Amino acid sequence: MYPARVVPYSRSAPCRLGLIVLAALSLGNMPPSYLYQPAYVIDHYLRLPAQPYVPQPGDLFFAVTESCIMRFGHHLAGAADPHHSGIVFARPDGTLAILEAGPFNKVYVSGWEVMEHLYAYERTERVWIRRRKTPLTPDQSARLTAFCLAQVGKKFATMRVLGQLTPFRSRGYCWTEYRGEVRGDRERWFCAELVVEALVAACLLDAKTARPSATYPRDLFYDASPDPWLNAHLNLSDGWYPPAQWTSTPYGTSPVPPRRVHRLHSRSMTPTR
Repeated sequence: MYPARVVPYSRSAPCRLGLIVLAALSLGNMPPSYLYQPAYVIDHYLRLPAQPYVPQPGDLFFAVTESCIMRFGHHLAGAADPHHSGIVFARPDGTLAILEAGPFNKVYVSGWEVMEHLYAYERTERVWIRRRKTPLTPDQSARLTAFCLAQVGKKFATMRVLGQLTPFRSRGYCWTEYRGEVRGDRERWFCAELVVEALVAACLLDAKTARPSATYPRDLFYDASPDPWLNAHLNLSDGWYPPAQWTSTPYGTSPVPPRRVHRLHSRSMTPTR
């Protein structure tokens, strides 16, 4: 069941990206950051009330692009929405960053400071977060950090992503079980694959059942998948809350009207498996 108040989404706040983030970081403060009520749904509505969001290692990041070309390609591959995914990790100096393969459709793996990453995405795309229900243990966080630092700067797996549009892709009704196994390390990554490998490295997913290169962001977002193997073995609900939309400014503080309003989906918060 959704919260009582549901309002259209507005994109006015991101224009203050540089001033807000840099000023807050220079003062040692967390820039404004809010999550709305969680739901397994992607739409243009904010589910009130908004609550302050403080990132922690292991939180998952998702974004939905407005690029027609990217959306069409994802739908051809059966990936649908969302289109980007990443994971929050702790740097050795204690600051937090987001590991993502292909940020803004670029061909490299990034590890930007977490708020810089979120604010940059909010300028052009809608952002969701899946928060950890419990903090990572020191050992889990250390494993996650080591894995993420080793991947930053590597290349995006462009050719393998294009291969998802062909019969030779790494997932399918009959062969996901036998393909897409955990590799531990690669020279090139795509986004959801990198997130799953990071979760395995941190001992947050079972390496025997995880299928990184067969996983799309939607599988991590919904806790349900059209792929039978992933639908049976990939469910993050024990360790993560459902996805919640993120914004830098709480609803009601912006004078700019919503950019677009879509009809509210009726999908339940409980995933269908």
